[in-house]
Amino acid sequence: MPETLPDDPEVLKQLLAEVLSSAQKLAKDKDGQIEYLREQIALLTQRLFGRKSEQTADPDSPQLEIFNEAESLVEVVAEAPVDEVEEEVVAPTKRRGKRKPLPAELPRVEVIHELPEHELTCECGCRKQVIGEETSEQLEIIPMQIRVIKHIRKTYACKGCETAPVTADKPAQLIEKSLASPSVLAMLLSTKYVDGTPLYRFEKILNRHGIDIPRQTLARWVIQCGAQLQPLLNLMRDKLLDYPVLHCDETRVQVLKEPGREPSSQSWMWVQTGGPPDRPVILFDYETSRAQGVPLRLLETYRGYLMTDDCPSYNAVAAQAGVERLGCWAHARRKFVEAQKVQPKGKTGRADMALSLINKLYGIERDLKPASDGQRHQGRQQQSLPLLNQLNAWLDKTQPHIARKTALGNAVNYLAKNWSRLVRYIEAGHLPIDNNRAENAIRPFVIGRKNWMFSDTPKGVTASAQIYSLIETAKANGQEPYAYLRHILERLPQVNGLEGYEALLPWNCAPAIAS
Repeated sequence: MPETLPDDPEVLKQLLAEVLSSAQKLAKDKDGQIEYLREQIALLTQRLFGRKSEQTADPDSPQLEIFNEAESLVEVVAEAPVDEVEEEVVAPTKRRGKRKPLPAELPRVEVIHELPEHELTCECGCRKQVIGEETSEQLEIIPMQIRVIKHIRKTYACKGCETAPVTADKPAQLIEKSLASPSVLAMLLSTKYVDGTPLYRFEKILNRHGIDIPRQTLARWVIQCGAQLQPLLNLMRDKLLDYPVLHCDETRVQVLKEPGREPSSQSWMWVQTGGPPDRPVILFDYETSRAQGVPLRLLETYRGYLMTDDCPSYNAVAAQAGVERLGCWAHARRKFVEAQKVQPKGKTGRADMALSLINKLYGIERDLKPASDGQRHQGRQQQSLPLLNQLNAWLDKTQPHIARKTALGNAVNYLAKNWSRLVRYIEAGHLPIDNNRAENAIRPFVIGRKNWMFSDTPKGVTASAQIYSLIETAKANGQEPYAYLRHILERLPQVNGLEGYEALLPWNCAPAIAS
């Protein structure tokens, strides 16, 4: 603005218009910034103290209440004083679910209950006879039993000549000259990687039984086991890359003693999951980087559909010939859920419209879940495609009128940016609508990380990736982790060819329960 105002009315009008325009822009910028900060505060408050809108698929998730879970699962009806009760009110009670029978494979010990001798004589003087029986079952748990296997190798010699003595062979062990038997190693790995128990806690468990094994030794056993499992993981990766649909995700992990890096540096655990429906595969890989070169290396030979979120790390691999990238509707829906949370209470907004259409898409998927791939493809074309067209029209109409720096603007822009990838799932019946399979696969690692917090060395976190890969793939194929680990750890030292390794893959072993 000039130091002195001109006398020309037209110039004054022009200058006034410019000032008003600048003021309006400033006001809009200021209001947008204030609205953005208000929404961020609301979302952070909700994340800290509110209930999550998307319930986890894992019933064992630590998001469930821990300290009062017994109280929260049992309804306690308080009795009102008699003199205060004017009318009897019968509170509705929840019906208890039907108890599932105990597994038939569990060993059973029969305990026979007879009438005492003095009750066997009837009042008429005759002796009562057995005419039937009632049966009920009760679960019994025997605490961990620890024993020592003492190997005695007999030495033989010929007394008729001077031939050198011969000592009987001992079966090859996974870790030679070690105290650890396959059962100990299976317990160690399942306790750490299935139950999320850090090594120092397992060390204390052994101490309670009078066994003194330092956690450094336990860590060394874990690393040695991981290395022995690598041939199985190679075969599992071949199976994963052969299937035309693959899910990817990644999460942070901290390694304290990474050469050339600060202890506070962030590294990454990458997960890939896929494979045939009857032979699912879940693989973990540790990397110090989140760069595009990592998935390029991991998926070098892969050709097919790649399901990810919109992380730019996958752009290079998705640009390769033969790789078709899919978008995740769960991520798109999640952003509209956040926009819905910051709406004025009691009011319906634009986020509700988008969520309504997205939820209808998921409803169609639920209905088509038992269908064949061909039927699912047909159902998507007939039912999902019109909804996608409706949502696309809503997006084109809404996007120009939404401020970018708002929760709704973030959701709308995410939807627009990823639209071409999001709609591709209707191209075939075997394609997934979201990346929940990878997110569910990585969840056990994230839960375990809350207990052990970080890894000490690159060798340790690499072993963790190897063992998580085997255990999670075993679980996905219906194997009980401890029983499966014990089975393969007993047999791996005797394997000397490809057929032997293939026989130990999770889908080639009969499921067993721990014993």
